[in-house]
Amino acid sequence: MPWQTGSAVSSPLRPSRRPPPGPELLRRLREAELDVLGRMPWASNGTYLVRLCDGGEGSGALSGTGADDEQLGARAPLLQGIYKPERGERPLWDFPAGLYKREAAAFELADALGWHVVPPTLVREGPLGRGSVQLFVEADFEQHYFTLQEESAHRRDFQAICVFDLLANNTDRKSGHCLLGRDGQIWAIDNGLCFAAEFKLRTVIWDFGGEPIPAELLDDVDRLVRDGLPDPLAALLDAEEREALLERATSVVTGRHFPHDRTGRRYPWPLV
Repeated sequence: MPWQTGSAVSSPLRPSRRPPPGPELLRRLREAELDVLGRMPWASNGTYLVRLCDGGEGSGALSGTGADDEQLGARAPLLQGIYKPERGERPLWDFPAGLYKREAAAFELADALGWHVVPPTLVREGPLGRGSVQLFVEADFEQHYFTLQEESAHRRDFQAICVFDLLANNTDRKSGHCLLGRDGQIWAIDNGLCFAAEFKLRTVIWDFGGEPIPAELLDDVDRLVRDGLPDPLAALLDAEEREALLERATSVVTGRHFPHDRTGRRYPWPLV
């Protein structure tokens, strides 16, 4: 891995510290009936927009932020999700079946780091069988990494996503997988091609190459190394993948710098 040595720098800026999703939101993702509204266009695997039908829904929708119980209690607003059943996955030579588990593992990793850049995602049964359900993020879909990368307000979120992708070994971080939510914050979606044991990072986020990783991000990664993987995350990965994840986390902490792509080939296709 192309790490450089050096010292981390401190900064008063931190990645967006959204609150973790409240238990009522997670309950509805886990238990509500899924009403399939349609298939998402341009997705290579079966990806469906669903309505989460629970008792007492009202009108309106959430932006995809970490809603608390008060938000979800009295009005029980309409929620939508993205459902990715295993049945809809195309076989891949470099990943085993069950990409939906990696979608959920990505949320668990972000949650363990305390960054919450991945919308709440869990594994459950649905109309087409077992798969992942992720809270749908209302976003400006004309915006993506390439249109937003120079805005200082989003710098820490993109740095956090960059480190997150190093840890998760994301092989497919396209520009369009970074959404500008209605809440004004950046969300990282489409995380199914992650957590391979072999290092195969492919991403569009190379703009920080050579810069020191902010100390506060390193502190969060170091905590993960010291405490180990939380059980919900560990349960979604095999033994080799768990070991490789912790090795990558250790490399981030010791390397302390964002890596360069010295090959010129670590980009996904298409880029957006």
